[in-house]
Amino acid sequence: MGFVLIAMILVGYSIWMSPSEEELAQVKKQQDSIALVNSARIKESEIKLKDTLANQRSEYEAINPLDTVSNDSLKNQLILSQHGEFSSAVEGTNEYSIIENSKLKLKILNKGARIVEAELKDYKTYDSLPLILLTEKTSKFSLNFFVGNKAINTSNYYFTVVEKQNDNVSFQLKTLSGKTLNFNYSLKPDDFMVDFSISSNGFDQLIPSNVHDLSLNWYVDLQKVEKSLDNERNASTIFYKYPEEEASSLDFKSSEKLNLEYKTEWVAFKHQFFTSAIIANTNFEKSGSDIEFIYDENDKSKIASANANLSIPFDHKSKEEFGMKFYFGPNLFPVLKSYDLGLEKMIPLGWGIFGWVNRYAVINVFNWLDNFNLNYGIIILLLTILLKLVLLPFTYKSYLSSAKMKLLKPDIEALNKRMEKEDALKKQQAVMELYKRAGVSPFGGCLPMLFQFPILIAMFNFFPASFELRQQSFLWATDLSTYDSIFDLPFNIPFYGDHVSLFTLLMTVSTIIYTRQNLQNQTSPEMEQMKWIWYLMPIIFLGVFNNYSSGLSYYYFLANMITFGQQFLFKQFVDDKKLHLQLEENKKKPVKKSAFQQRLEDAAKKRGFNPNK
Repeated sequence: MGFVLIAMILVGYSIWMSPSEEELAQVKKQQDSIALVNSARIKESEIKLKDTLANQRSEYEAINPLDTVSNDSLKNQLILSQHGEFSSAVEGTNEYSIIENSKLKLKILNKGARIVEAELKDYKTYDSLPLILLTEKTSKFSLNFFVGNKAINTSNYYFTVVEKQNDNVSFQLKTLSGKTLNFNYSLKPDDFMVDFSISSNGFDQLIPSNVHDLSLNWYVDLQKVEKSLDNERNASTIFYKYPEEEASSLDFKSSEKLNLEYKTEWVAFKHQFFTSAIIANTNFEKSGSDIEFIYDENDKSKIASANANLSIPFDHKSKEEFGMKFYFGPNLFPVLKSYDLGLEKMIPLGWGIFGWVNRYAVINVFNWLDNFNLNYGIIILLLTILLKLVLLPFTYKSYLSSAKMKLLKPDIEALNKRMEKEDALKKQQAVMELYKRAGVSPFGGCLPMLFQFPILIAMFNFFPASFELRQQSFLWATDLSTYDSIFDLPFNIPFYGDHVSLFTLLMTVSTIIYTRQNLQNQTSPEMEQMKWIWYLMPIIFLGVFNNYSSGLSYYYFLANMITFGQQFLFKQFVDDKKLHLQLEENKKKPVKKSAFQQRLEDAAKKRGFNPNK
């Protein structure tokens, strides 16, 4: 009975809910409308797709007209109309020639007769891959000129190999009338230089008589090869050198084209530790020469792009040759200096006295220690010890001055308390008078610091630019030329980074301790007010040095630790009681004024000020 009732309910419900004929007609009408609209949309999409494909084909045919011509006769006529004398070199097959020595391996493509790969055999990237300064996809090289109204770009034509050996190769581009253009590459044994020359025969009959130079274009995307992209970018740029002048460089982030104002000896695309350079045997011409460094902060696939348009002279002789060189190699000071071209100026050793300290002292000592085949962490330790020994007399004098100041601190505090209601100028005069009577100079520690300061700044330039430290490990640091990391953070902290550098932490802590010791000996109210600045500086350095060369942080840490050791030894040899008695005896002696002090007092008296009151 229950099943029957359920069946009757279901049947009755379906009959009751069935749509009427009018409703069915309305639904069918809506479905037909939807189908019609969809059909129209599909036809519209097909039309648009056909139009797009037609436009793309038209554009392709405009760029590659030869691919659309099926008749060989018509195709040859089109080639001849577009390329004239160079028509025979338009079509060909890509072939690569390899020349190499113990330092370099170059791959040269017959289309354009250009270097498409330059590998440095002795070096690897940070992730242990072959170190290749340029590739086929990331570089361009061509000679550009006009023949009649036709613009000729040699990268579009297939050259023929006319001579090939392991270390040299010659390519030739032959015109329909038998004129020739040769690109010649040659390597010397154990050298980073590549001899390169462009020679022509009969081109005086092709190039217009009013044209006196040809344009050489070289473009390279500088590839990331080191651990830190930011450090690489900060150290990369384009250098150029005019005759009789030092090398200059473009501002890294300017991305502005620079027109070269004079004849130019060479142009170099500089990485942090490597350089690709083109050097003229007899200078590039001024007219039409420009360089450009193209930087995109958001493009993490490369450091930047470098482009150079350089003019080479053309004297309309039947046979002409212009000699050049390429340099693909490391930014090693001795190597670059050995060429006597001023290339070593690309290494940022600092300006003025800071650069002199690096060139004539630090580099020589560093290279001498390097001859003993020691770990570079040990070499930095020995270098630090040697520098500290040289500065030992000045450091001792600085310590002695600080010890005297510390012994006078109770007298200074008593004087300040006694003159609490006096103005600041009178307090300062009284303190200076006390120093004078005790025979203590408040600036006694300044002279040693003046000697140490150039070395500190010189090291700041030396370590990040030191190629020798590249990929050299020490303790937990895998590469002393870049930052060390004991912990990689899952996020980036502004002004600090995404990692924790232990050498930087050790340097910061030791600097804070050193600062605290020095400030304990300072007695002037002005120094008390400025204490927070002295403590703030190491904290700022913590953020700055966290992404810098770990070799630099390690050096500053060692310098602080050796200073602590020196102060401990000085304390054993300096008797504070005897020193205090000496100061007390000095107070009883008449004050001797230097000629300089006397002139200052005379000048003050003329202005109505009596320094003895």
